[in-house]
Amino acid sequence: MSTGNVPGVGEVLPVAAWTRLKNDEDARLIDVRTQAEWSFVGIPDLSELGHALICLEWATFPGMSPNPRFADLVLEALGGHIPGTLMFLCRSGVRSKSAAAAVATKYAENGVVVDCLNVAEGFEGDLNEDGHRGFRNGWKFRGLAWRQS
Repeated sequence: MSTGNVPGVGEVLPVAAWTRLKNDEDARLIDVRTQAEWSFVGIPDLSELGHALICLEWATFPGMSPNPRFADLVLEALGGHIPGTLMFLCRSGVRSKSAAAAVATKYAENGVVVDCLNVAEGFEGDLNEDGHRGFRNGWKFRGLAWRQS
């Protein structure tokens, strides 16, 4: 899915995100989907890379209004240490782009430079011609490690 350009937010494909995590021990992946998505669809498994996945809801079902404290919660989840690269993942790459933009904006306002990247295609990817996800692109489709939570 093309999510367009958002100032301060770059994009990486799922395989590039995996490679970045593999080669940069300071990079972090933040899954911004909902608790239900993590529970029923699965989550990226970063254990073989020695990374812990950060799961923080950007928006909570059913209202799906963005969490105004999201950037602060990211900082808390990071233990106060802001790495050079933060990558954001959702179902298809739309919510994660908004979450990445919110974090990039908030941190820039405080003079903090961080490379915020949206994981294009997301965890499940775009819908196929039959209206199903996971058959066209995305983290799972690309064969990257994941597990049921």
